[in-house]
Amino acid sequence: MSEATTTDLYEVTMALSYVREGMTAPATFSLFVRDLPPERGFLVAAGLESALDYLADLRVGPEDAAAFAAALHRPPRDLEPLLGLRFTGSVRAVPEGRVVLAGEPLLEVTAPLPEAQLAETYVLNRLSHQTVIVSKAVRCVLAAAGHPVVDFSLRRTHGPGAGFQAARLGAMAGFAGTSNVAAATALDVPAVGTMAHSYVEAFEDEEEAFRAFARTHPGPVTFLVDTYDTEEGVRVAARVLRDLDRGPGCAVRLDSGDLGALAVRARSLLDGAGLPDVRITVSGGLDEYAVERLVRSGAPVDVYAVGTRVGVSADAPYLDSAYKMVEYDGRPVMKLSSAKVTAPGPKQVFRRPGCADVIGLAGERPPHDGTPLLETVMRDGRRTGDRAGLGECRARLAADLAALPPSARRVRGPVPPRATPSGPLGALTDAVRRPIAERTAGAPAGRHARAASAAHGPVPG
Repeated sequence: MSEATTTDLYEVTMALSYVREGMTAPATFSLFVRDLPPERGFLVAAGLESALDYLADLRVGPEDAAAFAAALHRPPRDLEPLLGLRFTGSVRAVPEGRVVLAGEPLLEVTAPLPEAQLAETYVLNRLSHQTVIVSKAVRCVLAAAGHPVVDFSLRRTHGPGAGFQAARLGAMAGFAGTSNVAAATALDVPAVGTMAHSYVEAFEDEEEAFRAFARTHPGPVTFLVDTYDTEEGVRVAARVLRDLDRGPGCAVRLDSGDLGALAVRARSLLDGAGLPDVRITVSGGLDEYAVERLVRSGAPVDVYAVGTRVGVSADAPYLDSAYKMVEYDGRPVMKLSSAKVTAPGPKQVFRRPGCADVIGLAGERPPHDGTPLLETVMRDGRRTGDRAGLGECRARLAADLAALPPSARRVRGPVPPRATPSGPLGALTDAVRRPIAERTAGAPAGRHARAASAAHGPVPG
């Protein structure tokens, strides 16, 4: 089987029905995030590259059709109409690394309806997961205020694939390295690592452990100093490093306790031993909130190692994301469900200074100070350009962060900018909403009024 079966069953049931009904005209689906998670002032678009890989390879073969039939408890011949289905459409998307806001489309797929429908689950999965992780990671970089941040998340991410993505997304956000050797190798980013408490415990005492480690690794080393008594561990590490003349590039790592107070004491002990160049790395349940507290306290920390809480975005592990049809066979469509109103028609986002973005229609002329965010990245089922490299994504993100209002970049109590709909989008929303309301028999007028109000709110979505 191929990745065509990595989908929700209702995508298959709908696609099969569309094919049998002859509904194969082009449809446009828009993927967006309705609302930002709590304590977020912005999001960072990610996941596009892996979504494009999936679409470029999407094919329904005999094994896939057989799997669909088995899942539906139907004879295989009933699923034959889907055999050979592949993605032949186009994709317009926000490039990875760009800052995005609530309601803005990250991606729009236009393809024959069965193809666009079958793609929904996988594309949503890729963009939702990666966008939420990189958005968490970049907040750690902002909180660290110029100090290096490294990724230690692999052991507790939701599977090795998620761990690889966390390393990649951390690198995109500006992390200085990762403990994930496979990711470091594949992505050409620095691999970082120290030692575990078990290593120290395997020896009779800390000094023996540190000297043995240094004998094996002749370059700069980092000693984990809190297996027993942290202050004594720092003293032992300082003695070993001084004896071996291993100052520059070396470090001690603090992994538990009051990291700020311990960092102050460790700095004093290291400086007193004549080792001002030995750095202090901290780890142990860190995220942007903990990093910000340490930075604000003035703790003499040189490197922040973040792991579990960032690799799974512990405080906001999912996005309120959606993939909704906005046009079929040239006819704009919208949804009027309470609190889930969508705006009709293919769209474009115009980025204006300070992220005062405007969400307009795809064919609209941009405002005089606005630049389009969505680019055509796939046409006729094929990429239109080369895969974006990490350096390119990092540069985009750095530029967008610099343009964000400071209030949106805050770790605590951020104020997210709000995108507004353009005049033509508002007019189209009115035109599409009206006949839907008229033909919906028995619907209370108030419900449609609320829906119309939501559709014209600050963020159509």
